[in-house]
Amino acid sequence: MQRREFLSQSLAGLLAAGVAPRAITARDKSGSKPALVGSGEYVYECDHHFGQLPSSIRWQTTHGVAVDAEGLIYVTHQGHGKNVTDTVVVFDATGKFVRSFGKQWDSGGHGIDIRKDGSEEFLYLSHMSANGPVVKTTLKGEVVWEKTAPEEANVYKNPSNYRPTNVAFASDGGFWVADGYGANVVHEYDKTGKWVRSWGGTGDKPGQMRTPHGIWLDDRKGRTPSLVVADRANARLQYFTLDGKHLGFVHDVAFPAHFDIRGEVLLVPDLHARITLFEKDNKVIVHLGEEAAWRKKVVASLSTKGVTPIRVQPREWPDGKFIHPHDACFDAAGNIYVAEWVGTGRVSKLRKV
Repeated sequence: MQRREFLSQSLAGLLAAGVAPRAITARDKSGSKPALVGSGEYVYECDHHFGQLPSSIRWQTTHGVAVDAEGLIYVTHQGHGKNVTDTVVVFDATGKFVRSFGKQWDSGGHGIDIRKDGSEEFLYLSHMSANGPVVKTTLKGEVVWEKTAPEEANVYKNPSNYRPTNVAFASDGGFWVADGYGANVVHEYDKTGKWVRSWGGTGDKPGQMRTPHGIWLDDRKGRTPSLVVADRANARLQYFTLDGKHLGFVHDVAFPAHFDIRGEVLLVPDLHARITLFEKDNKVIVHLGEEAAWRKKVVASLSTKGVTPIRVQPREWPDGKFIHPHDACFDAAGNIYVAEWVGTGRVSKLRKV
């Protein structure tokens, strides 16, 4: 994670997003009932302590989360470096530990998504170490291939500047890679893994990006399939054609991190203390966990001199509130799993009520 970039971009213009419509947060005062977030058809019961870690693993800055066809939950975390640990940890839907793997990627764990190739599912892992890589593995961590900076793109004078953050999947078997912490570009590959094209670059003009952190194929019913990018430091979602031509923006976000889609709903984890659900036309359904005062406090704690960031103070994390949602995804039942960019790591399960 580019900490200086995060801190310098955190406050500027982003708190102006205001309080979301129709968002609620409720909690039983006795503390005996889980907190609720959401409204209408989108109310969720919060379990902020999902996942029973074995004694051999300790979270350090959870980053990514994905769910496979069997309902197993895969979580990536950055890792401690000195105390090398597995980067990917797998749980069942109850939070029971299943397996872990990926010691070779310790300190670089970031994006994770799953796609089915033929009859088998595979993980696509993005590592934010210098020169990546992006790695395709089986669900048990056996490496299929690794891809470092594409020389054909003519973007990198130094390959170490390539720091991929997330992967999106094309319907024809190809895929896109977002270089969110490096050159601020998107790389396209065909189904054989051959580089096709790259686009973007640093800036705030249409087609340019600042930290294209998340990326997804938006093929919701009734929409022309297009690529949506979490243009995080520009505080917007940016839409492109599948070959990289700019289409438009969505601005009802603060610091968007990544995506998932279920039916007509687009899910956007937002690093500024909330999770947003959008309807098919990208109108906000609800900002889960939204409270302007809490969001302001969380974000300000990152850059205020003499203030300890809330992200490293677990005792300051109230139920029904988020600190820094970095990734989130639906399961088959419509529940949401959330991985947060906090020092001790935090994975939450939002059970659909």
